[in-house]
Formats: sequence, C-alpha cells, structure tokens
Amino acid sequence: MSKEWLLREDGTPVADAMVLSHPEQLARLRIACPPAVPTAVLAGDPCFDRMLAARPHRDRFRRALGVRDGQRLLVLNSTWNPESLFGDGGAEDLLPSLLPRLTGELAADEYRLAAVLHPNIWHGHGPGQIRAWLHRARRGGLTLLDPLEGWRQALIAADAVIGDHGSVTYYAAALGAPVLLGAAPLTGLDPRSPVADFVRTAPRLDPRAPLARQIETLIARHSPLPGPAELTTSLPGKSAALLREMFYDLIEIPEPPEPALLAPLPLPPYEPPLHTAPLRVLTWPLADGGIAVRRFAEPAYEPDDDPRDGDPLGTGGAVHLAVHEDQAGHDAVAPADVIFRYGASDDPRLGPPERWGAEVLAQWPHCALAVYITHPDACTVRTRAGAVLRLAGAPSAPDPAACASALAGGAALDGLVAGGLTVRTGRTTHRVTVTPLRSAGATPPGG
Repeated sequence: MSKEWLLREDGTPVADAMVLSHPEQLARLRIACPPAVPTAVLAGDPCFDRMLAARPHRDRFRRALGVRDGQRLLVLNSTWNPESLFGDGGAEDLLPSLLPRLTGELAADEYRLAAVLHPNIWHGHGPGQIRAWLHRARRGGLTLLDPLEGWRQALIAADAVIGDHGSVTYYAAALGAPVLLGAAPLTGLDPRSPVADFVRTAPRLDPRAPLARQIETLIARHSPLPGPAELTTSLPGKSAALLREMFYDLIEIPEPPEPALLAPLPLPPYEPPLHTAPLRVLTWPLADGGIAVRRFAEPAYEPDDDPRDGDPLGTGGAVHLAVHEDQAGHDAVAPADVIFRYGASDDPRLGPPERWGAEVLAQWPHCALAVYITHPDACTVRTRAGAVLRLAGAPSAPDPAACASALAGGAALDGLVAGGLTVRTGRTTHRVTVTPLRSAGATPPGG
C-alpha cells in the first residue's frame, strides 16, 4: 500500500479501482496513501470464496491426493522470498533440509506429504533444479503440487500446514487448518497488518526437535486463530457479484441479467504418493491377532515417538526392508525382504502378476515376498514358498504394499483365507481379505 506502488510520478493513482477484501485494509490505506483512497472498492476475495464454496468436497480432494483412512495430510508451503520457508537455494534454507526429515520421521501410512511452492520459485530456479533439490523427499513420498491449480484443494484437504508469512499459509489459517510457521520474518510486512499479527502469534516449528511429536501436538491442541478467518474477507461469498458490478460500471455498460458466478474448484487428478526410496518397516503382533505396520522412508534414526506406547501388545516385533523394484542400484534392491511395484495386471511388459513375482524371486534370492499392486486397494503377493495370494481391502485402506508387509511381519498364512488379515497403521485398524490364487509348492500353469 505504499505510494511508490499506487501513485504515478504526478501523484495521481495508477489504478481506476483498487479492490480490497476487508475494511481494515481501507483503514491502513488511509494512513499509507490517502490519494489512493477514492479508488478503493470493497469487493471481497474471489480466491477465498472459491475455497469456501468447495469445502463440502474436502473428502474428494483428500482421495485425489491418495489420503487413506487414518492418514494425516501435511501440506508444506513456501512463498517467494530469501527469508521464506524454501529460501533462495542456499545451504541454510530450511525446507530442502526439512523435507527428507519429514519423510524419514513420519510413518508413510500415517502421513501424506505434499508441497506447494510459489510459482516464482519454479520460474526463478527452474523445474529441473527444484526437482533435483527435492529428489530425496519425492522418493520418500512427497508430492509437488501444481502451484497454480492444485494448492487451494490441498489447503481444504489438509490436516496441518507448515508454512511461512506468505498468503497461502494465511489462507490455510483462515480455513481453520492448524499451522506451524517454519519461517516467520516480519521484514517487509506492515506491522499493523493481519498477516504481521498472524506471524507474531502463530505456533513455531522447532527444526531441532522431533517432527512427528510437534505435528501431533499442534493438531491435538489446535484452536483456530480468529484473525485470519475474520480479516481475510468481510464479504464471504459475495465477491463475484461485487466484482462484476464494478467491472461493468468501469466500462459503462449494463450487467448481464444472469447471476455472477465463480468457477468452482476442479477435482484434481488422482495423484497418490509413490515411494521409491527404501522403506524400513517395523511390524509387531497385536493382542487381537492382527499385525501393526509402520513404514519409514530412509530414516536417519529410529523415530522418537511411537504409537505403540501404552498399547496391549504381544511380543515378537520385527524389522524388514521393503523396496520398490525401480529403486536404482543393485545394492539397494539385493537385501530387500519385500520387493513391490505398481502396475496394471494386464501390462504386457511385465506379464501377469504371478509371473512377475516368480521372476523377481528368481532374480533376488534374499527377497521373501514379491508384491504387484494392481489397484489402490489390492495386490498380488507371491511368497518364496510359491504361494500366490490376492490381498484386497476397502478403497481407503492402507497402501496394499503395507498390507503385504504384514505378511512379512509374521502373519501366518494358515487361517487368513477364512478370517482375513487385520492390519493396523497408526491408530486405525483395517480389514483385508486374503484370497489364495495358488498354494505353496503347486506347479504353475505351463510349468
């Protein structure tokens, strides 16, 4: 709102109309640049109105991002500024170093990670450089969202947001999402503005402390700050009509008779996480006969927090390595106990899932299970003993690769066909049906 931006050299306003979303902005404009006040028009916030209108579709947006039952969607957001969460590409920038920790410390089936970076970050550094900087986190399951089209739906779907002083993070707070500020500079912000007040009062991320505990505490103790919701717009749901009225007044022609409408937020494409980093899998038996599973992408150390605390557990916990078949390098795949991949069951390049499993087990003698995931809720598993099983859960059940890891974690095959498999991820229990396609030791067709 400074004069340098709003006035010409002769002191007249640059704009014929300057749209404001709330009267508090008009009050600050009167102080910062009185000559521009006659151009001010209170007309709401069309971006926020589109998000408000789309909130009933939150579950659809979560499914589009592959968020499953019991998972929390954590959105990382950075504006374009050297002091932002992403920074300027230097060694001290927080987000590039934070993301591998998030994928390593947050269990893959308990958290879904997505990042929204300001378009100018992409344009300033180039898409190739951005993807290279974030390569390890992407292999760990992070999705980089479209900075122009997908971020609004992600904010609506989010369980929590880690951000900075940019507008996307402020919109998240306005929607009521729990927010942790990873970067909180006040430089360049009007100290009287709602954003500055938000930066001063919102919870802070401690990059040196365990991350999962901070996020769980944030969500459990969350109470929305009143400022963002109240001060983003004073005219919720009315921006389309007010803006059109202003536009037609400026061009001095009558408005059309039909109502003014904003385009609804589209349903994003289905974009589930893809874990190509080696997964350290912890399994242990439950008192009810089920198997608990926790998977971590390239963890640097054992996670600090553990949902097993206080649970009536049995004994016999185990650890194994699960690896995507396309993991680069022989040394990464050779020690894997479980090798998995995603694909259509009729993909002619791979052959039927049963044949693919046989090829994998023949190639990698250490592997105990080969898992071919054909649908979001189903997979075909081939064991070292030759049994072939189909695992199927509800559409929102965990990644079928996690259910297969329950078999590697000690679930006995006897009885699973009749009783099914119970898998727990985090605090959520899932039922999985087990269908035998071929028994152990049987000769395959044509074999």
